[in-house]
Amino acid sequence: MAQLHHLTAPVGTVLARMRALDAALPERDGVAVFNRVYLAVTEEVERRLAAGRFADPGAAATLDVRFAERYLTAVDAEAAGRRPPACWRPLFQFRRHPGVRPLQFALSGINAHIGHDLALAVVDACRTLGCEPADLEDDFDRVGDLLVALEERIREDLMPGPDLLQIADPLTHLLGSWSLERARDATWAAARALWALRGFEDLAEEFTERLDTAVGLAGRMLLTPLRD
Repeated sequence: MAQLHHLTAPVGTVLARMRALDAALPERDGVAVFNRVYLAVTEEVERRLAAGRFADPGAAATLDVRFAERYLTAVDAEAAGRRPPACWRPLFQFRRHPGVRPLQFALSGINAHIGHDLALAVVDACRTLGCEPADLEDDFDRVGDLLVALEERIREDLMPGPDLLQIADPLTHLLGSWSLERARDATWAAARALWALRGFEDLAEEFTERLDTAVGLAGRMLLTPLRD
């Protein structure tokens, strides 16, 4: 990938915000569960940036920060009593529900962030960097591979033990109904579509709204309470 002229994005700034949230939120809070997951992802991105694992570190950092800002803006909106994007509303609504398991909170947050925020972050980063989505594809894929690896670890850490999770357990069905790999592929297609529509404001806004609504519906299904 050709090196791009870019702004150096302050990854440390978004990490500080996530660490502050981690310290402030109750451990069982649904947003806290997702925040811990996302903090681990962002810390790993920072380590890989420092190790030169990205083709264009500045572009990768810009994408990472624009991505994180979408989540943090939703948190700020909810805290201020404003309506966050539809994709995030189920997690905020059910964050304290005793019948929702930690793994569900984690996956609902990942669904919102990958399914909606990442597509918009690609467009945000392209505008910041003055590039095309194709110029960010390698870094998009590297971040996506990291997320897939982390999702496997999340499932291992938060999944009930094999003696508790039987084939008839509703969580088994929920876990089989959503795939990060499929969500990532759909997000890349959505990012390219949004970039192609950037000169058609009304169409781009309608596309974004429908994407937000669809991702929110999936997130709500992932948070189906499994016990009272």
